[in-house]
This record gives sequence, structure tokens and C-alpha cells, in this order.
Amino acid sequence: MPPISIIIPCYNAAATLARALDSCRIQPEAAQIIVVDDGSTDASAEIVAHCGSLDARVGLLRMPYNGGAARARNWGAMHASHDLLAFLDADDEYVPGALAAASEFLAHNPQAVSVRLDVEYTDFPGELTAHPDFAGHAATLSNTVPSSLVIRRAAYAALGGFPMDDAFRRIGGEDGAFSWALREIFGNPRLGDVKRVRMHYHAGIHAERYFRVALGLQTPDPADVEEAFRVSKQFVEHARAGIAQLRSASVAAG
Repeated sequence: MPPISIIIPCYNAAATLARALDSCRIQPEAAQIIVVDDGSTDASAEIVAHCGSLDARVGLLRMPYNGGAARARNWGAMHASHDLLAFLDADDEYVPGALAAASEFLAHNPQAVSVRLDVEYTDFPGELTAHPDFAGHAATLSNTVPSSLVIRRAAYAALGGFPMDDAFRRIGGEDGAFSWALREIFGNPRLGDVKRVRMHYHAGIHAERYFRVALGLQTPDPADVEEAFRVSKQFVEHARAGIAQLRSASVAAG
């Protein structure tokens, strides 16, 4: 099966990083595991160094300052050595066999540029998980979160990577914008048969806010909604225009 480069953005994630790395190291398809330290002040770098001493696939990149997860992911992708990229947040983990399923799907579906893995939302508040509409919104989020994504590097580059607008750092949603562009231009298939990624709950996690808003338990700031839609739409339009230019150039060259 095709090898995969995993990119893990990390900002003060010492409490969960070893778990994330261990879940990567048990994946035979993980040929490269890049942790991008996004200006951490905790022991994250030391944890990566220790794991790297045990497993040569594990490496560290350091950002000069905290620039956000999207910037860290894009920087890591620039240093990837393989044609398939996976993105795992430092507080998530893969289950055994996760990347084998993704790699096999892409090997047998050469027309697909990416695949999503289904996500298990572990230890989320009961008022969310017991809601009758939770499963539907969980599936929607699984089509969006970076930890569910395995993508061909050429397609990732063509889309421009994850958007790095300051608005996304404030209100979140860069992964939603990237997913929107991916779905509109290439499609966004997901392996929904088995949960292959675990997202662990912690206070302040963006996924909780998403679920509370989606389930009608929290009202978002209308200005934030408008701004998120504006910058997301702008990213999608730029990605679509860029892909169109590449396709026109390919036709002209042919």
C-alpha cells in the first residue's frame, strides 16, 4: 500500500502528544511522522525527541512563533516526503488499521484524491451525545476535521493548503473551508463503516462548540457566522480558480 506522511501540528500538547504519536507509530503505512511545534512552551519538543530516539520516522519542525494550526499543517506538508498526506491533531489518535484502510481505498480508487475516516467522539458531554440528532452532526463533522483526512499531496497543493486567514484563528473553521473546497472540486468520500479516529474531549475544544450550535444549544454571534462564511467562500473561489487555471494549462500543453 502507498506510504503516508503524517503531519501533527502541536501547540503545548505535552499532555496528549505521546498518545497521538504512539497511535501513528503502530500504523505500518506511516512512513514519516512530522510534528510541527507551533511555538510551544511546554515539554512537547522533548516528547518528540524521545519518540524520535525510538522511531526514526518521527521528526520535529519548529515554527518561529505561534502561527496557528493551519500554518503549522501547511509548513509540515512542505516537508513531506510521500505522495499521501494525513493530518492528525495532537490531542486525537488513530485506531489500529486506520491508515491501512485509507491507503487501500486510495490505491484501489485512483480517481479519488482523498478519503475521510470516521471519527469517534470520546468522552464528550452526555447532553450532546444523547441528543437524537448527534449522530447526524457527528458524521458531518467527520467530513471536515483534519484528523479524518488522508489526501494526495498534489491535490492538497493545488487547493492551496489550509487557509490561514486571521479570522479563522479567532473563530475557527479553516478545516470547514478546506473541506468545502475539496468537496466542491474533487469530492470528499468517507469510510463510514468503522470509527478509525478518536477525538478526545477536553474543555474548550472546537468540536463542542460546533455540536452545541448545530444542536440548538448555543447561539453563535451572527457577525462571526457572516465572517466565517465570507472568508470560507473566498477560499473556495480562489481554490476553484486555481484548479481551473491548472486544468487549462494542462489542456493547452496537451
